[in-house]
Amino acid sequence: MDIEQNQAELIDNFVKQASAQKGTALGSVILEATSHPSLFAFSEILAVPTVAELEGTENSVYLKVLQLFAHGTWSDYRSNCSSLPQLVPDQVLKLKQLTVLTLAETNKVLPYDELMMELDVMNVRELEDFLINECMYAIQFAAGRDLRPGQLGSMIQTLSNWLGTSDNLLVSIQEKIKWADTMSELDKKHRKEVEARVEEVKKSISVKTNCNYVYVIHESGIRSRLALTRRIRELLGFPFSVMLFVLTNYRDMTFVHTPSPQLSYIHQGMEAVFQKEN
Repeated sequence: MDIEQNQAELIDNFVKQASAQKGTALGSVILEATSHPSLFAFSEILAVPTVAELEGTENSVYLKVLQLFAHGTWSDYRSNCSSLPQLVPDQVLKLKQLTVLTLAETNKVLPYDELMMELDVMNVRELEDFLINECMYAIQFAAGRDLRPGQLGSMIQTLSNWLGTSDNLLVSIQEKIKWADTMSELDKKHRKEVEARVEEVKKSISVKTNCNYVYVIHESGIRSRLALTRRIRELLGFPFSVMLFVLTNYRDMTFVHTPSPQLSYIHQGMEAVFQKEN
């Protein structure tokens, strides 16, 4: 992904710069890194030996700034601003973006009131402009934050839970596929049985010389000429002149034999199969 590749290239570039500097000179590198609009991870820079050596020195403030951007939020900065240098506008924007990322890590829904308080925003319009213009772009990539020391265990547990959920989902999908395959086979078997029944009945009525047409009606409960006549009238919606019928019941189908094709009118309403006898 282009965004991830760009992030990796930026990290590598700043790691090289930090490795080549010491003391006060690291201040400009850290300022540039924490102001860059496309850089959201700082653990690799924190791990550079020359940066770690700032601890306990007169330049330790630069280390604190980098730690703030790696793990902290805007609220953390406001609480400790007296011991930190004043942030430039680009750093302020970056830290507020990182604050939104931190809030989103543990909350699926972020109330406006909470966001306004955490970001030090005075009104909803200002908050929405910030979220839309500064925190959202193409939803193809979501920046992550650096892990605090001690967070690795909870991260492993979260990933383990996700893996377990994925395994359960996979089993469920496989069961659904198996069920669908079984139903498909049963449907094919049923179709073959129906076709076999139709052929069997067609053969049984071929000796009836007074019948030129057969209608296979897929509807149970029809056991007499009167019942069939009533059903046809219900489906057609108008009176139907009953011709000569020979009824044959075979499980859930009724076979109607007649010398007239007039019953073709019912094929849409009763799913009847029309077949002319030779």
